Amino acid sequence: MAQKIIIFILFLGPLVFFHELGHFFFARLCGVRVEVFSIGFGPKLLKFKRGFTEYAVSLIPLGGYVKMFGDDPFSGDSLTEEEKKYSFVHKSKWARFWIVFGGPLANFVLAYFIYFSLFMTGEKVPEIKLGTVAVESEFHKYGLRTGDVINKVNGVRVTSPTDIALNSEGQINSLEVTRLGKNVLVNISDDNTVKPEKFFEEMAKSPPVLIMPVLKAKSGEFYFLSGNQNEVSLKYSLEELASEGKSEYFLFKLLSSELKDGEPLVDLSVEPKSIKVSEGADLYKELLKEDLYPIDVVVGGITMNSPASKAGLMKGDIIKSIEGKTLFTFGELKQAVSKYDGKPLEVIVIKDKEEKKLALSPEEKVISGQKIKLIGVYAHREFYMRPRFVEIPPKSITEAFSLSLARTYDSMVKTFEGFKKLITAETSFKNIGGPLSIGKVASDSFNISISYFFQLMALISINLGVINLFPIPVLDGGHIVFIILEVINRGPLSRRKLEIAQQFGFSLLLLLMVGALFNDFTRFF
Repeated sequence: MAQKIIIFILFLGPLVFFHELGHFFFARLCGVRVEVFSIGFGPKLLKFKRGFTEYAVSLIPLGGYVKMFGDDPFSGDSLTEEEKKYSFVHKSKWARFWIVFGGPLANFVLAYFIYFSLFMTGEKVPEIKLGTVAVESEFHKYGLRTGDVINKVNGVRVTSPTDIALNSEGQINSLEVTRLGKNVLVNISDDNTVKPEKFFEEMAKSPPVLIMPVLKAKSGEFYFLSGNQNEVSLKYSLEELASEGKSEYFLFKLLSSELKDGEPLVDLSVEPKSIKVSEGADLYKELLKEDLYPIDVVVGGITMNSPASKAGLMKGDIIKSIEGKTLFTFGELKQAVSKYDGKPLEVIVIKDKEEKKLALSPEEKVISGQKIKLIGVYAHREFYMRPRFVEIPPKSITEAFSLSLARTYDSMVKTFEGFKKLITAETSFKNIGGPLSIGKVASDSFNISISYFFQLMALISINLGVINLFPIPVLDGGHIVFIILEVINRGPLSRRKLEIAQQFGFSLLLLLMVGALFNDFTRFF
């Protein structure tokens, strides 16, 4: 938890700092005196004063503020002529516009320089890989298959999921993927186009959670499955090997059920055993004939006092079937448990080299507002395939300059379009996340790749800039609207109108924040 909090502060801190620095820079450039420059809200933890400005780091790291001298539009009578020279409200409308716009502008500039730095230094990002693609899924209808690695969208190279949205220009017509080492062109046949939003919805149904080709025999021994008699590598998952359709596979005996440096320990002194698969046959069923079971249906852990523990299940047991249905993946186990209707489930397990029949009655828990049926069994997560990383070579200065500009502009346009869809109800408000969601994706991206971390930082920086340009009082966009109304009104607005607008803006912003926090809590608790 401490690590996640530190990552969150490292992620959000620069975004807030540069936003406030934009306001500060233009205020000083226009001769406005800045009284307070604070990163964070609430009680000040650290502070020092230089000149007329107090610099502070405050307790709540969810924003910041720059307090300018004479920022009350109705304080003119209390200021001397000398003080008016340094007052915000006594500056020209053009000067005030740039001071207000400076915050969002700084966020856009920061995003540009992050992109520029990534292009100049090169990037190391994980492959955009699909997990299990079910036969009945939309992805399967499009022509995508389990384990496909997406390389291009509409002929344009993509290196991250955000690139899919940015480079698709609102519709996806074709995909270039790597499938079992071969490049495959997939033309979308669903009216020839797919909206990025729909594509991401389907993509979420195929998370890249694939298992190593490790098997456990009924006898208790562990084996590594390979499609090559002379090669033992983690190039392909068990699901990918099953979809390959080869006529022969090879079993390499493992020295241990444990991994070393993330890889199985193969006993090379034993000749691999051949497994013949007839044309059109299911590899899983052929393995079952040999009493071999995927590591995914081997119990990795048991929760104390859970239904599984009470029924006698133990770590290392093989869950062969539930209600007569043979299991090959942990996902199938969860699906079978979810169908529990009050009658104890009949479970066949292999324990100590023998098959035993158990009766399991799952317990119901409410998680994220949904009733979930659980038995208290954990999978061997250490046997899940690790993502492969792609090295993207550095660009020249001229290439980095133009590519960064294009990516920043595209990100801004897509962000505006995203909020437009939210306002017009094309996108559900449930998709909006608050600080907990930002913290989670920041932590996840940091643990995956530093390039991903900075890509996400640039994207959130643009989002922060766009949000602050909304014409809502108390936000920068609201202040810009006030300046425009002053031009139209040929003078400042009345105190009453400003107070009403500020109250409305604060209420709306509070409502949005409460909604985002509600989404966070229902998502994570």
